[in-house]
Amino acid sequence: MQSPGAKPGGIVVATIIGNAFVAYDFTVYSFSALIIGRLFFPSDNPLSSFLLSLGTFGAGFFMRPLGAMFIGHLASTRGRKTAMTWSIALMTLGTWMIAFLPTAASIGVTAAWLMVLARLMQGFAAGGEIGPASAVLMESVPFNRRCYLTSWRGASQGAAAFAAALVGATLTALLSSKAMHDWGWRIPFVLGGFIGPVGWYLRRRMPSVPVNAPERPRFTTLFRQHAPTLGYGTLMMAAPSVGIYITVFYMPSYLVRTLHRPPAISLLIASLSGLVIMIVNPLVARIADRQASRKPLQYLMLVICLALTYPAFLALRAGVSNVAATAIILAYVALALNNAGASTVLMMEAFAPPRRAAALSIMYSFGVTIFGGFSPLIVTWLIAVTGNPMMPAWYLISAICITLFALQRFPAAA
Repeated sequence: MQSPGAKPGGIVVATIIGNAFVAYDFTVYSFSALIIGRLFFPSDNPLSSFLLSLGTFGAGFFMRPLGAMFIGHLASTRGRKTAMTWSIALMTLGTWMIAFLPTAASIGVTAAWLMVLARLMQGFAAGGEIGPASAVLMESVPFNRRCYLTSWRGASQGAAAFAAALVGATLTALLSSKAMHDWGWRIPFVLGGFIGPVGWYLRRRMPSVPVNAPERPRFTTLFRQHAPTLGYGTLMMAAPSVGIYITVFYMPSYLVRTLHRPPAISLLIASLSGLVIMIVNPLVARIADRQASRKPLQYLMLVICLALTYPAFLALRAGVSNVAATAIILAYVALALNNAGASTVLMMEAFAPPRRAAALSIMYSFGVTIFGGFSPLIVTWLIAVTGNPMMPAWYLISAICITLFALQRFPAAA
């Protein structure tokens, strides 16, 4: 809810730009996972180094629920602006740590522990970002524009993935393998470290968005009164979480390690996937705003993805051309990751305004932690154990079924 003197335009810009930079800082790690594994988790077995690196990527998700509860509580009691300023400051600090950490060759096992600490800090910040940012966007416009404006939070994450992958693809194309290994991998983190303060400055200057609650909402009350809704909301995050972490962030490693595609092509696909998310989400959200219910469009997209997941990965495995592979992945991303607006609004509308930011932070963070954060690690391990390169498809299909189950049981608006 806005304060009387709040300017929606300034609030929206600060929210979207800040959220994009938080997403960039958190996700850029995944595009350097192979190199980070060798530098910070050295092992005689390359797969072990890669798995440890992916495990560290996933470790950041352990802190998301804690960040959701702490920063979400700030949003409910001290206002959205305070919470969003905290999240971007912590994310920037974690990114600077990664950018300048000495490797294991310099300081031994301490390097691995410091990398894990930086990821935990980033996870804490990311966990508290989604709820306040989404609540600010939804509460800035009338009911019939909620999905559209809220979709820009998801679109900004697509923009972040686009930027991160584009930087990675450009560096891979311009630098030698030795240069990338020695220092080039640090450049995306340095860029994030410089850009983060811009988002922090914009949020510090955005109008305050206080929450006019008669009493301070407590997490114990939230869990006690809304446990089933929080549970179904967490399960609803299965498909979008697994979807983005498999098809966007894990896909470069999958294409290179499992399907033996060129590194530059794989990163280009990840970059274009982010661009598709950025473009498609607002378009689909406009359609969702015209619907009487938030659910039908989500059902349609989930069922289509359920039918197309296995054929899409089967075609990739069959060795189609790079152009065809790119088209398949981008088409799947457009179908699977286009409902951020409608799904986010559906989850927030189930709660009273003072509890929206905290509730969404909890559902989103627990959902992403349980289903998304360790998806690359689990899928890589499953492929290694079974020898079946189709494991990502089965993992995605399972996640879609979980989301369909939860969506059917999630309550309507409060």
